[in-house]
Amino acid sequence: MKFLDFTKVIIRSGKGGNGAASFRREAHVEFGGPDGGDGGKGGDVWVEAVTGLNTLIDFRYQQHWFAQNGQGGMGRQMTGRDGQDITLKVPVGTQILDEDQEAVLADLTQVGQRVRLAAGGNGGWGNLRFKTSTNRAPRNANPGQEGVERTVWLQLKLIADVGLLGLPNAGKSTFLAATSNARPKIADYPFTTLHPNLGVVGIDGTELVVADIPGLIAGAHEGVGLGDRFLGHVERCSVLLHLVDATSETMIEDYRTIINELEMYGGALADKPRVTALNKIDALSGKERATAQAALEAETGGKAYLQSGVSGEGLQDTLRALRAVVNTGKAEAADTEEAAPWRP
Repeated sequence: MKFLDFTKVIIRSGKGGNGAASFRREAHVEFGGPDGGDGGKGGDVWVEAVTGLNTLIDFRYQQHWFAQNGQGGMGRQMTGRDGQDITLKVPVGTQILDEDQEAVLADLTQVGQRVRLAAGGNGGWGNLRFKTSTNRAPRNANPGQEGVERTVWLQLKLIADVGLLGLPNAGKSTFLAATSNARPKIADYPFTTLHPNLGVVGIDGTELVVADIPGLIAGAHEGVGLGDRFLGHVERCSVLLHLVDATSETMIEDYRTIINELEMYGGALADKPRVTALNKIDALSGKERATAQAALEAETGGKAYLQSGVSGEGLQDTLRALRAVVNTGKAEAADTEEAAPWRP
């Protein structure tokens, strides 16, 4: 399935049905009078987050979504049928942006969350509604209200516990394949990952959802390489795993490149908790490992884990460190919810 995380759709709610101007004309009926019914309401346009989807590719091939119009009223006081609603089913983590691509109309972060994007028009009143003591035979009826047509943008930001960061060929896809059942493309050339991948990683009886995004290079915030647009998929992560290639001759510069791109991206991404791991240690001797680890820890000011996605060495230690950060974040979020004052 092709991955698509940003697309435009045109939506339109249904028009309300017209009210009817009708009179009773049966034979041998002593009292006639107006009996026009109201028009039906037009259908609404909804968006709903569902399971089983991780791309917006369906909206590439169907960009127009129109709800059904309401049926017009009829004689004998019959009200027109309401138009059917239409629902856009999107993956969890989808944001709905206004036409200017800046204002966020909705952010669907939970399964089953629904938001109405366009309300259907009300049905018009039939002439029965206008009958009064002084106007016993009204001949006017209201037309139905027009629907709402608008253009919105759908933007998908994957929801995961851990986000993988690193230069191309830092071993992110190998790490995901070694720790989960995900099967991302792996090759010995840069930019083998062209779109984000998700994997579920098990560690000590718990599960972590890990997101692998295409590698960043210097100048990604200016559009170099694949740019930084995929960074949006790790904005929601609790912790970032920064993988550094231990075999690189410019290891410290590689680390600084990624940190600089995070800072240039802006927002709170650069301030997110990070776990730094020195990857591909299977290619280094014991002395080389110690030297590289000491240099990276001096640069980061914290611990640098040693691991290899190929041999599996050190992966459990890295996963346990990630799990600890994720659990801490969830506990803090729960405490914040409990501390918040109750509001009606």
